[in-house]
Amino acid sequence: MTDQEFEKGLAELMAEDGTGKKKGKKKSGKLKGWKNWSRRRKIVVGVVAVAAALFVVMKMKGGGNDGAVMVSTVPLEKGDVEEVLSISGPVSGTDSAEVVSRLHAEILEILVKEGDKVTAGQVLARLDSEDVQKEVEIAQNAYNLAVAERNEAQLQAEIGYAKARQDELAAKRDYDRKAMLYAGGDVSQMELEAARDVLAEASRQVSAFHLQGGKPAANESYDLRIRNAEFELEKKKKELEDVEVKSPIDGTVVRVNSRVGRFADTVDDDRPLFVIDNLEKLEMKINVSEYSIGKVKVGQKAEISADILGGETEEGLITSISPTGEEKGGGSTERVIPTTIQIQNKNTKLIAGITARAQIVLNESKDTWVVPMGALIEKEGGTYLASVENNVVKMIPVETGVESDVEVEVKGDGLTEGLFYIASPMAFLEDGMTVAASPVQ
Repeated sequence: MTDQEFEKGLAELMAEDGTGKKKGKKKSGKLKGWKNWSRRRKIVVGVVAVAAALFVVMKMKGGGNDGAVMVSTVPLEKGDVEEVLSISGPVSGTDSAEVVSRLHAEILEILVKEGDKVTAGQVLARLDSEDVQKEVEIAQNAYNLAVAERNEAQLQAEIGYAKARQDELAAKRDYDRKAMLYAGGDVSQMELEAARDVLAEASRQVSAFHLQGGKPAANESYDLRIRNAEFELEKKKKELEDVEVKSPIDGTVVRVNSRVGRFADTVDDDRPLFVIDNLEKLEMKINVSEYSIGKVKVGQKAEISADILGGETEEGLITSISPTGEEKGGGSTERVIPTTIQIQNKNTKLIAGITARAQIVLNESKDTWVVPMGALIEKEGGTYLASVENNVVKMIPVETGVESDVEVEVKGDGLTEGLFYIASPMAFLEDGMTVAASPVQ
């Protein structure tokens, strides 16, 4: 078939509507049969495409460069390739504290502002202490009363126990005396039994007393009252201390969410009174996919970038990986694993509260054959690189290694220095085809 014959046949196919008839003039205003016409047209276009492809292949296999497909080739070169995981996450201090107050007390003073550096125990604000002071006094009085009542009960127990013991000893002596008289016939049995009953009652009175270490003690209920009163007193004393709102950590005040005159326990949106961050060391919190976490290890380095750095980067180090995963959210079934990256530079331009991007090198290969992802052809039986020598395609079987977003490491016996390959090969290329190759400038 000549080029002219093929082009003529192609034109006739394009002119047909799928029924073998020439297309006539359209009838306006009628849509009937549109779907069938469209399907027939698709069939025709498909036939044309296949025929065109077959023609190209025949031309290429037929030898010569006339009409051969033009391809661009590049030399095979060695380089470095990295598989990189890129994830965004918030930057924060390594230590953070939200300072709140449960006291319903008016704020009299706020002693810091956002950006101030503070130390642990430093007073951030002072609250009105009048009501709390009164509550401390009431709790102190209740405690003192409980102690006094216990002391009085203790005294009465000691006095009562001493009297009961004396009564028991007297009853014992009387019983012993009457027992001797009864043996001599000087008292009746009734008198002896009466003395025995008195002794039994006296002993019962003695045993009714609560003893601790063999000594009389007040009822345990008094001790319980003292403990309750003491607990309440300590609670009120703690509240009195809390009228001075203090920082629990060394750090920087990053948020002040209230003002003088408001009540300490009623901050808008349930926000804390203050947020303190330790900004001496910053860290990033990222969520790594369950599909990538197996390649992430504690101690791996990360490259941190953010708009605030103005094109510069910071070095990060993975310091912790959570032992458990959690839901990714957004309706996804994928799980993610919380991971922490510590920023290594203490003098970084990064600040807490912004979002940064971490790039973690998961795998790398240096001084290896590297080609673009699109240069590989997948065919039955494996992966191939389409090389060109003297305008003839040669398919070289390869194995892939480390992959980046755009490049991939390739390995194979047929890979040599000076080899040229097609940068963007067509799927229909076959081993032995003739092409018109031109190197990429």
